[in-house]
Amino acid sequence: MPVERLLPTSEATDLLQLTREIARDELAPRVAEDEAAEKFPRDVFRLLGESGFLGLPYPEEYGGGDQPYEVYLQVLEELSSAWMTVGVGLSVHTMSCYPLAHFGTEQQRQQWLPDMLGGQLLGAYSLSEPHAGSDAAALRTRAERSGDEYVVNGTKAWTTHGGVADFYTTMVRTSDDGGRGISCLLLDSNTPGLSAAPPERKMGLTGSPTTQLLLENARVPVDRRIGEEGEGLKIALSALDSGRLGIAACATGLAQAALDAAVEYANQRKQFGRNIIDFQGLQFMLADMAAAVQTARATYLDAARRRDAGKPYGQQASIAKLVATDAAMKVTTDAVQVLGGAGYTRDFPVERYMREAKVLQIFEGTNQIQRMIIGRHLTRR
Repeated sequence: MPVERLLPTSEATDLLQLTREIARDELAPRVAEDEAAEKFPRDVFRLLGESGFLGLPYPEEYGGGDQPYEVYLQVLEELSSAWMTVGVGLSVHTMSCYPLAHFGTEQQRQQWLPDMLGGQLLGAYSLSEPHAGSDAAALRTRAERSGDEYVVNGTKAWTTHGGVADFYTTMVRTSDDGGRGISCLLLDSNTPGLSAAPPERKMGLTGSPTTQLLLENARVPVDRRIGEEGEGLKIALSALDSGRLGIAACATGLAQAALDAAVEYANQRKQFGRNIIDFQGLQFMLADMAAAVQTARATYLDAARRRDAGKPYGQQASIAKLVATDAAMKVTTDAVQVLGGAGYTRDFPVERYMREAKVLQIFEGTNQIQRMIIGRHLTRR
């Protein structure tokens, strides 16, 4: 059922209504078939672009929607409740635009950001490598300066939208000075020497391609470097704070969808002459699921409001990501339990929800890393 929301403006209310219409009319009817076929819905992202969704939290002067993060995240939650591939894809695109929007020069923003936010282009964020996941400072993909270009060689890993993106916000090594030797490059997908490996075979989010990104003597103009040399890790970690809020919203949408499916089934399924929702043991399970969803939503909204107010929010972003993704894993697992044997079949969506929930605890920083971040914030106090 639709979640009752308290939104700051009538414009935001209209935006959420449009989101629900798109989710109902364009996403819900095809999600099961496309996910089963491992088909990437590029046309959906074009539709979202035409509707102004690919630049929601960015300034109007660059083609964005100028919406508060609080509103953008609720849009993300609504889309994710209908189709996680789309919700996660929008979150990744938004994060891929972040370095240019916040660390690029005014000339760079004027030149590239309108096309990135305008709806026709889709972005990817490429930080991890086969041997550098949680330890992002250990990345080895190297960019050597050659006149007005960088020559880039290496392999990036776990790139969402690999092979289908139009641009890649990519972290590379420009010196051997550890984490201080990393820089950020904005790569066009047509860059010679850049290619994507075949998609990974995943247990969930099968409609979203995740690939290695291969760079073999790829020549990238120096003016496509975002920020100064050596600022890449700082840029990457700053982007991840916002990206974690996106994943928290996606996780909340997924958990809400699982709760809705469980409640609907429990209201229809009869055992021992009664609807199973009338049994107290099941009511308590559903109540715990509802509490987890509401807690996740409140946690990410609190962090988003801090971000919108210009206050520090890194710790709150990690808490939101941790709470919401752990909740999604628990709620989707319990939804399968509510449906019993039916929940273990592909005739109902809850088995897909459960498979999709797992990766939310892993990307944008594993939940073990989130606990480390939260602990460090507490130590600094």
